[in-house]
Amino acid sequence: MTVQVLGDVEFGYELPEYHPDTSLEASRSFAEAAGYAGGGRFEDHELARAQGLPGALLPGIMGMGFFASMINKWAPRGRITHIDTVFRAPVLADHPHIAAAVVTDIDEDEATVVLDLSIKNAQDETRVFGTATVVLPKD
Repeated sequence: MTVQVLGDVEFGYELPEYHPDTSLEASRSFAEAAGYAGGGRFEDHELARAQGLPGALLPGIMGMGFFASMINKWAPRGRITHIDTVFRAPVLADHPHIAAAVVTDIDEDEATVVLDLSIKNAQDETRVFGTATVVLPKD
């Protein structure tokens, strides 16, 4: 379900799950575009392990991009004004993850919606969580 205006939003609504591309290739491409490439932690599992990591990681800001993509698919007319995240544990490349969100506040005067966000791995362990504020047209 997508929403177009504030009146379409229901408190407690869970956005459709988003299954982001967490492949090593996606991580490598993102790291190169963001200027993070070269150290191996985002591009190569073996180089990352040599640095004491469990494998190649996804750049943290890439997770914020997953949230933005999920929100924009749900509310194409919305405008994200704020995303705040806590990186609780690494998001590993080549491991499936699910991004999710739930509506936790609706401010009709300001035409804003607050979402609680999370990225979980296949073991249902929260890796990233946070909040987002989205402005929607009133009508």
